[in-house]
Amino acid sequence: MIQRVLIIGGYGNFGRFIAKRLARNADVQLIIAGRNREKAHALAGQLDAINTPEATQIDITSGLADSLEQIAPDIVIHTSGPYQLQDYKVAKACIDHGCHYIDLADGRNFVNGIAELDRAAKERKLLICSGASSVPALSSAIIDQYIDEFGTLERIEYAIATAQLTNRGLATTLSVLSYAGKPFKTLIEGRMRDVYGWLGLRFRKFHGLGSRPLGNCDIPDLDLFPKRYPSLKTIRFRAGLELKLLHLILAAMSWLVSLRLFPSLSRMAPQLLKISRLFDIFGDDGSGFYMELTGRTAEGKTRRILFEIVARHGDGLYIPCIPAILMTQKLIRGETTDTGAHPCIGFIDLDEYLAGLSDLNIQWQTSRHNL
Repeated sequence: MIQRVLIIGGYGNFGRFIAKRLARNADVQLIIAGRNREKAHALAGQLDAINTPEATQIDITSGLADSLEQIAPDIVIHTSGPYQLQDYKVAKACIDHGCHYIDLADGRNFVNGIAELDRAAKERKLLICSGASSVPALSSAIIDQYIDEFGTLERIEYAIATAQLTNRGLATTLSVLSYAGKPFKTLIEGRMRDVYGWLGLRFRKFHGLGSRPLGNCDIPDLDLFPKRYPSLKTIRFRAGLELKLLHLILAAMSWLVSLRLFPSLSRMAPQLLKISRLFDIFGDDGSGFYMELTGRTAEGKTRRILFEIVARHGDGLYIPCIPAILMTQKLIRGETTDTGAHPCIGFIDLDEYLAGLSDLNIQWQTSRHNL
């Protein structure tokens, strides 16, 4: 049975890739939507789809209920961030309409708070899935893949090294600047302690990319993982810009924000995005990810497992899109019967995720060490 899948923000960086993948599915009728009707129609006309895509205009800030009534989707994929600045208006509208909902949120409070819709979603027998993105969907899948190799998992440290030539947009820029220089809590040596966004400078060598600068970033995992993996004593997540000069400038501005000598950097997101693009001539299209798990085996030995990803040709941009594609396919095939409102944890295993990356210029590897 063909399912109507509405992609809000369908012509953006993430929505476009998701649409191209789902267009191959004979059981999917795509509806490309966003605030710009012309862009939605343009993408719909470009897709090599089994079922001819539809296109429409949607503004999530007004008239959303009427739009859903007219479109009558079975599944809604919400790709229009930044989620740090949003409430649950779209998810609630989906519950009222009676359709499943998936988003690519990476906002800590947004993803962690989605459970407030759990009762309403269960009453309508719907799945409301938030955080179908690199974090927490991929990060939790990696941990779940390897956790049985530990008697006790004690420490998780991971980071993303972005590519300068990634086709970054304003929404993503707003997202990462929203917590620059601002305190947030993470688990360190058994206690929740404050760290500051984009501070805590350190350098890390990424496989195939060389040394990259990194700073503290706020993500849903910092709340979710201490609960899911109660033996954890420390969880640290960082991210970094490819060009060291730009990263150091961001860190310096964040430091001024932390001292209240500078306003929130999110106010300057459009200007900072334009400035960063002036440096594209010095950049590359390679991005990376690593996750290092440390703990003790059942025999009491210290074990360290390192999982690494390197993406070329700008394909790292598409890694966050895979969970929304997989969750949509699972719902259509009836492989997911869960209802309620949940972060995207435990729905996708690592093998499924990596299979979704197999046709991209992305490689991964795992190494193990007993200390």
